[in-house]
Amino acid sequence: MNALGVALLALATILAPAAARAGPAPHPFVYGENPAAGAYFEHDGLKLYYEVYGQGPPLLLIHGNGANIWSMKNQIAYFSQRYRVIAMDSRDHGKSADAPGPLTFEQMTDDLSALLDHLHTGPVLVLGWSDGGIEALLLGIRHPDQVTKIAAMAANLDPQGLAPELLARPAAPKPKVDPAHIPTRSERVKALDDDEPHIKPDALMAIQAPTLVLASDHDVIADEHTLEIYHHLPNSQLAIFPDATHMIPVDDPERFNTTVDRFFKAPFVKRQRLGDLVKSMQRLGKEHAADEAAAK
Repeated sequence: MNALGVALLALATILAPAAARAGPAPHPFVYGENPAAGAYFEHDGLKLYYEVYGQGPPLLLIHGNGANIWSMKNQIAYFSQRYRVIAMDSRDHGKSADAPGPLTFEQMTDDLSALLDHLHTGPVLVLGWSDGGIEALLLGIRHPDQVTKIAAMAANLDPQGLAPELLARPAAPKPKVDPAHIPTRSERVKALDDDEPHIKPDALMAIQAPTLVLASDHDVIADEHTLEIYHHLPNSQLAIFPDATHMIPVDDPERFNTTVDRFFKAPFVKRQRLGDLVKSMQRLGKEHAADEAAAK
């Protein structure tokens, strides 16, 4: 299991008893366990659980490996004030059913697409974190008509996209497995990040939706890998959070949420490195001249 898988499994361990550890809630329910907002639908032979909050433009939230709807409680609480927020437990996660075979990001992405069809949302804004960021990018590749804008936090295109110090750590030897053994949920979830994803950078060029690529300056994803994703997207913006880690959606939700919200609300403008530089310099010169004139 790679280092990212270890970190995310630790997150899953934390999230499992989250309701007991979270302390007094500001509302009489727990995200991910709210019957008033939750429902099931069926896709690919599986019952998948989702919850919907708020009114406004539809916004799909996608959680990470080993997590569940609750892990994005700070994003649900913030964005549901102005969006119709849709959050689903991925297959083999939370209250959703287990898949009969190995997990793939493509299957999980198609589950999300089926949910949007089930809810008749039309095209949506998408915010994914970690493995959810991978699925957000795949939605743009596999189901482009369902996406208006994408915000992908700490996604990777392949298992080698981790920070160097994580890749350098020796991997634990894989235990011998009885051929008759049926992998458990936790084993399938661990295997997902051990073996996937396998997205070629050039595949990102098919994503026409404006895409905000996010990461932290101390993320588990390699800085160069995040830049590779950014540079292969035709309509992209980049945000690197200073003094932060992979967990900024939890550690500093205000900074994270407002950055994403600004991207969602603002009309997308494809910047020109040289052209926009010249325009700004010309404007600065005019402002300087005006200040000098006013001072005389």
